[in-house]
Amino acid sequence: MKKYSEMTREELLAEKELLEKRYAEKKSLGLKLDISRGKPCPEQLALSLPMLDIINSETESFKCENGFDIRNYGVVEGIPECRRLFGEILDAPAENVIVTGNSSLNLFYDLIAHAVCHGLPGGNSPWSECKERKLLCPAPGYDRHFAVGELFGFELITVPMNPDGPDMDTVEELIKDETVKGIICVPKYSNPQGITYSDEVVKRFANLSPAAPDFRIFWDNAYTVHHLDFSGEKDEIPSLLRLAEENGKGDMVYMLGSTSKITFPSAGLAAVASSEKNIADFRHTLSFQNIGPDKINQMRHVLFFKNLEGVLSHMKKQSDIVRPKFETVLKVLKSELSESGNAKWNTPKGGYFISAELMEGTAKRTVTLCKEAGLTITGAGAVYPYGKDPADSILRIAPTFAPVSELPDAMEIFCISAKLSAVEKLLK
Repeated sequence: MKKYSEMTREELLAEKELLEKRYAEKKSLGLKLDISRGKPCPEQLALSLPMLDIINSETESFKCENGFDIRNYGVVEGIPECRRLFGEILDAPAENVIVTGNSSLNLFYDLIAHAVCHGLPGGNSPWSECKERKLLCPAPGYDRHFAVGELFGFELITVPMNPDGPDMDTVEELIKDETVKGIICVPKYSNPQGITYSDEVVKRFANLSPAAPDFRIFWDNAYTVHHLDFSGEKDEIPSLLRLAEENGKGDMVYMLGSTSKITFPSAGLAAVASSEKNIADFRHTLSFQNIGPDKINQMRHVLFFKNLEGVLSHMKKQSDIVRPKFETVLKVLKSELSESGNAKWNTPKGGYFISAELMEGTAKRTVTLCKEAGLTITGAGAVYPYGKDPADSILRIAPTFAPVSELPDAMEIFCISAKLSAVEKLLK
C-alpha cells in the first residue's frame, strides 16, 4: 500500500470510499467506548482491597512508632513510617518528606497557592505581587497541570519535548527572565508520551541558575513505579533533590508523588520531598490548613506495603493487568496506520498513556469522528497549554480503564477516523 502522501487524487478518493464504508459499519454498532482518562480499572483496584481490612475496630494498637495515637489530631507532616516509605519511593531522606492528601495534583495546587498567597523561602514577596508571572510547561504534557497554572494567573510558556526530556537549552534561556517562577515536569513515563528524562537532563535541572531567587521545579514523579514489564528493562532516573542538594540548590526542588494509581485514587496518599527549609515552610502552612491528616490511612498503607519492595511487588501485579491492554492498542495502531504513513506513536515502558501524532491539522477532526462513532477520547489540544496544539496533531490514548475486550473496536474506530481525517485533508 502506498503512503497517503504519495497517492493520486483518484487513489485517495478510492481510499476515502473504503474508509467511509468501514466507518459506517463501526458507527452502526452503537458502541459506547472510552479511552479518554488514565484511570485504574476495577481489576487493578481489587488488588488493594485487602488493605481495607488491615486496620479495623479490633485492631489492638493505634500507636505509630513514635508513640502517637493515629486516631487523633496532630503529626501534620505524616507519621514517621509513612514518611520513610515515601522517602524510598521518591529517593529522598524521610525527614525531608511530608505525607498528606490523596494526589500529587492536589499537592501541586497547594504549593502553587502557597507561593502565590504567601511567597516561598528565598523570595521577597508572594507571587501574586509579580504581575507578570510565568510557568514553564514542557509539552505535550498533563492538561490538569496546565489548568492549575492558568487558574492562578500564570502565563504558560510551552517548552518543546525531546526524546530524552524537555529541551534544556530552551529552559536555560527562559529562566534568565526573573518573572519565570517555575516549571512543572513529569520526569518518568511522562504524560502522554511515556518519555523518561535522561540522566543528563536531570543533572542540568539540578544545576539550573534561574534569575528568580524563588524559582521552583515541580517534579511530579507520578509514575515512578508504574513499569509495564517487570521482567524486562525498566527506566530509572536519579533523585533530582539529592543532585540539587549536592549543588547547593535543594531549595529549588519540590518532588511529588502519590499512591493514587497504586492503591485507590479516592483514598490514596500524596507526598512532597524538598529541602529542609522548604519542608519547614510548607509544614508551617499546613498546620493552619489541617491539624489532623488521615494517619489511619497512612498506617494502612505502611502495613500493606511495608517498604519499597512491597510496592514494587504490588505494581508487578498491576502491570500484568494493564500490559495486555497496551499491547492490544499498539498492535492495532501498527496494523492500521503503519502503511498509510499518516501517524506515529510511542511504545512506552511504563506510565498510563500512548501518544499518537497524526497528520498535521487532523486531530480535531479525528476526535469528532471518534465521538460520532461512539468512542470518547481526550480532546485535541489537551496536552498543550491553553488547550491549543499548534499543529493540531497530538492525541492521547488511555488504555488502562477499558476492558481489554473493548480495545480492538475502540482502536479500529480511532484508526479509521485518523485515516479518514488525513484523506479528507489531502483531498482539499
